[in-house]
Amino acid sequence: MRHRLVPFRYPLRSLMVRWQASLLSALGIAMSIAVLCGVFALRNGFEALHAETGSDDVIVYLRKGATSEGESGITLDRVNMYKALPEVQPGKNGQPLAAGESYLALFLAKADDLGLVNVPIRGVEAASLEIHGDAFRLVEGRALAFGSDEIIVGRPLSSRIHSCKLGDTLMVNVTPFKVVGIFESDGAYSSEIWGDIDRIAAALERPMRQRVVAKMRPGVDIAAHIEAMENEKRLPSKVMTERAYFISQTGFLGNVLVILGNLLGGILGIAAILGAANTMLAAVGSRTREVGVLRSLGFGQFAVLIAFLTEAVLIGLAGGLIGCLLVLPLDGLQTGTMNWKTFTETAFAFRVDAGLLTTAVCVSVGLGLVAGLVPAWRASRLKPVEAMRRS
Repeated sequence: MRHRLVPFRYPLRSLMVRWQASLLSALGIAMSIAVLCGVFALRNGFEALHAETGSDDVIVYLRKGATSEGESGITLDRVNMYKALPEVQPGKNGQPLAAGESYLALFLAKADDLGLVNVPIRGVEAASLEIHGDAFRLVEGRALAFGSDEIIVGRPLSSRIHSCKLGDTLMVNVTPFKVVGIFESDGAYSSEIWGDIDRIAAALERPMRQRVVAKMRPGVDIAAHIEAMENEKRLPSKVMTERAYFISQTGFLGNVLVILGNLLGGILGIAAILGAANTMLAAVGSRTREVGVLRSLGFGQFAVLIAFLTEAVLIGLAGGLIGCLLVLPLDGLQTGTMNWKTFTETAFAFRVDAGLLTTAVCVSVGLGLVAGLVPAWRASRLKPVEAMRRS
């Protein structure tokens, strides 16, 4: 008899009868979960943006020792040496599918006049567009005319940055560049401004290139090529696939967001645990007769403990579900932040996925369980006769 568990309908009905107090406890947990999910959705969006950029058969060559293209510098004669590598695939015109590109951040005003941000501008060659293929899509205006003072702008920048709408004129140092097109990209390139490499280099007074990007021939052993180039004495290089390069750019900010999410979630989680525990302790004090009746009916201490823990878990589950509902509207919401690797503005969207929501619900159930441990233990320790005597 004493090994029987209290029927599930008892904790469920108890929560329904005391729904106001239960709801407040669930909302406390929900706030913690919503904040935690929001920060991690931000991190997911930032990391996904870079993970989706680039291809495994496109190679990025940087200066030896550089951690990003902003720190790199490659002379024009070395650019031609990279283009002449036999592993590089020829393009439609028979020329190598390789391009020297420049990269720099411009300090531009936001469209809402709420400050200035660093916006990356990239000088590209015609081969750059062919290398990126279907990942690059012109959605407004026309294509860039190489050799002219024209630029095309990533769609997120056209609404976030001054002088980046179709038809606008953007000053690069003292050279005016006309915005002739708006493009979309599957990854981080969507937060950039692109123009002709020679005209951009002249306007910025930076004759060197920051990287060379090249598409490999089918069948080339990419890993072997990277290893060989990194050990090449005549052409010392930092070499990686384009996808690996962009993933490497997410580490610092991703770690900061993880720490921030854990810190905020931890603080709010502790507050939620204390609030829920206080509510359940008060409930135990007002339900001593109920506990006495349960014990008199033959339910042992373990059964009472499990019954009250079940209530706590249900409160945590409800809080998790509410928290998930609160964070769902963030999915796909566009925002922007500074990439602390390149110190440039990056536009991306919050990403709320199934894995994040599942983790959130599990965390909320854990918070409810921790909050219910002391009240459940206290209820299970009540003696039947003493409990029945209490008013």
